[in-house]
Amino acid sequence: MDGSTRRFIMAGLVAALVAAVLTGSLFGAVMKRAVEEHEALAASQREYRRLERAAAGGDAEAARALPEAKREAEAAEAGYGGLAPWYVFYRLTDFTGRLFLNLLNLLVLPLIVASLVMGLVSLGDIRHLGRTGLRTVVYYMATTAAAVITGLVMVNLFEPGVGVEGAAAVAERVAGKEEAGLIDTVLSVFVDEGDAGAGAVPRNIFAAMAGGNVLGVICFTMLLAAALTTVGERAGPVVAFFDGLNEAVLRLVHWVMYLLPAGIFGLVTARLAAVGGGAAVWGEVTRLAWYAATVLSALLIHALVVLPLVLLFVGGRNPLSYGAGMVQALLTAFSTASSSATLPTTMECVKENNRVSRRSASFVLPLGATINMDGTALYEAVAVVFIAQVYGVEMDFAKLVIVFLTATLAAVGAAGIPEAGLVTMVIVLNATGLPLEGITILLSIDWLLDRCRTTVNVWGDSIGAAVVDRLEESEELKI
Repeated sequence: MDGSTRRFIMAGLVAALVAAVLTGSLFGAVMKRAVEEHEALAASQREYRRLERAAAGGDAEAARALPEAKREAEAAEAGYGGLAPWYVFYRLTDFTGRLFLNLLNLLVLPLIVASLVMGLVSLGDIRHLGRTGLRTVVYYMATTAAAVITGLVMVNLFEPGVGVEGAAAVAERVAGKEEAGLIDTVLSVFVDEGDAGAGAVPRNIFAAMAGGNVLGVICFTMLLAAALTTVGERAGPVVAFFDGLNEAVLRLVHWVMYLLPAGIFGLVTARLAAVGGGAAVWGEVTRLAWYAATVLSALLIHALVVLPLVLLFVGGRNPLSYGAGMVQALLTAFSTASSSATLPTTMECVKENNRVSRRSASFVLPLGATINMDGTALYEAVAVVFIAQVYGVEMDFAKLVIVFLTATLAAVGAAGIPEAGLVTMVIVLNATGLPLEGITILLSIDWLLDRCRTTVNVWGDSIGAAVVDRLEESEELKI
């Protein structure tokens, strides 16, 4: 993809994001009402048809209820009539966003397998795999720890939970996660006895692929690539196959990027409509304004100060020019709220725009999309201390250390678990003895902050690729 095409897509992406925010903010409420009226109309028509069939079969009670059901169906149809165009518009925009997101997810596993095999095979000696892997994991653990420290400092400085009313009941989304513990959660990441396709070491790799178990696919692919480096010439046809597959998937990624503006418009517009438009979003943000400001301030410090310093002094790159090359991936991350779905765009930006070697990018980025959760770990630390402040629980130094250790380890340990953010938060709350009901307070704006922390996660992944690439180059010069 040439430079002019990238600039065209970038301009379209920015325009689509602005248009989506304006459309969703101004017309989100009427779209949400149209969806509700459509659902009410469908329900009333189903009930009317049920009673009509029962009455035709001789049911006297159904015959008596039929006129009232008919009036309700007619009233629902009248209420929906003027909103029908908005319902159609919402469905089309939602469909566009879901189609784009599905296309991205469709490419994730083939891209991970092909690029990871080629990246690891290019290392040559299997001993290099251990060295590269160690550097990658150390980078991710160090930046995650720095993110948690930043979050703890900011939440104790701002004290956003003071004066906020606590929740009385555990939210439905948290139900079933109350017993989550750090050891059990971390161990279940490696081996899941209940599901053949779950865990980092699944019993069935095809079940893992079908179930979207990215961590399990990465572990299998790393083992396969390591084995290929020891086979010699007989591995040639297999490596050639993966090389061709890698190039073909990258070409598919280029094609999908042309749909990026339309997909982003659909995702953001539909999300704003689902929550009721700009007024509803603003109402929730203002209700928890101090908490949101604390999270966003901590994320900005980590993203604009800590990570750029690492990039500058360890990665040897200019943070401004490197960040400019990552804008497309960062906007995609904010729109999709998924590191994995953003992975094709992230790899495109890192390799094409910022000239990181394919070897480093192919190894570091798939791993980072799975285990690197800088923004998530920071968010958990802020959220837990916020809940403690809401309920008037004193967080002494010992408890803050527990939060630091648990949030750092849980963020990595919860890789591949559905709703990992909620699971890790439950783990940290259990470790500190805080009430799980506190999570209920945060769920109303969690979807918005989730996009922000995902963007930070992707930014951290991309910087990790540059850092590891620089360290690998330095090692080769010594040799």
